Amino acid sequence: MNQLPERDLPPGRHRLLKEHLMTEIRRPDEAPARPRRRWLRPALVAGTVAAVTAAALTVAVPSGGDSPAPPSRATVALLEDIALAAEHQDGRYGEIRDDQFVYVDSKVSYARTGEGMKTRIPPLHRQELWVTVDGDHTGLKLEEGEKPMWIEPDVRRGGPGWEVSSFYRHLETLPTDPGAMYDYLRETAPKYSGQEPDQAMFVLVGELTRNAIVPPAQAAALYRAVARIPGVTVIENAVDAAGRKGVAITRQDPDNPSRDEWIFDKSTYEFLGERTVASEDYSDVKEGTVTSNTAVLRRAVVDKPGQRP
Repeated sequence: MNQLPERDLPPGRHRLLKEHLMTEIRRPDEAPARPRRRWLRPALVAGTVAAVTAAALTVAVPSGGDSPAPPSRATVALLEDIALAAEHQDGRYGEIRDDQFVYVDSKVSYARTGEGMKTRIPPLHRQELWVTVDGDHTGLKLEEGEKPMWIEPDVRRGGPGWEVSSFYRHLETLPTDPGAMYDYLRETAPKYSGQEPDQAMFVLVGELTRNAIVPPAQAAALYRAVARIPGVTVIENAVDAAGRKGVAITRQDPDNPSRDEWIFDKSTYEFLGERTVASEDYSDVKEGTVTSNTAVLRRAVVDKPGQRP
């Protein structure tokens, strides 16, 4: 795990094709399914390069029924607590330079499948990411059971995909006003996704925050904007991949039998991890199955890939 890899992977290898039902990516030795809805954004938009080793699968579900309700008062209050906690993180990482890297140490598991294959959910395992601050430097992924991978960013400042990237230098340009942040999400998210607009907004927030350090003012604005998205609800008792108990912000995907859950500590409101859960039976997956599971153990800013804080 400590041996750094050769720089022999072309930038195109690292283009992220995450499926939001399974949070997965095609694997060279597995035949991909034909997805219906896909989050279309370049590599490292959210730093979820852990999914590069998994196969793609999306199950389409006919949409219909009543429109989702606005978030309840309890949901809005929880998101406000999360936003306030984010605001108080100001200065935690000190001054961040362009040539530095965001380090994220996690436990992860992503379901894998393919044409003619049964869905397989690997055991939880360690993943470490080093994501360039400015989008111009080569990052690194070390994942247990996988070959080390250099991450060549193929999103450039101001170019296609930059507006949904999770590089720190992009995140600090996002609005700090909740209304303006909501407008940014509403305008931007559907451009990169075939999803229903409200779901696309919810998913984009997860992509921007999952494997990144978000400046405090922008993080607070993101969560306050989420409080305006219909269909967002609370799960009072949730557990992350590390077994830590918390409370979850969740939304049912209207086009797929799954829901995303963002899990936060009940006392500090710090982000703990994220799960995707099957909300009904489909294919060989049973309702309640956790198809993707992450627990963030540590975030830091370091000077080079492979360096640990």
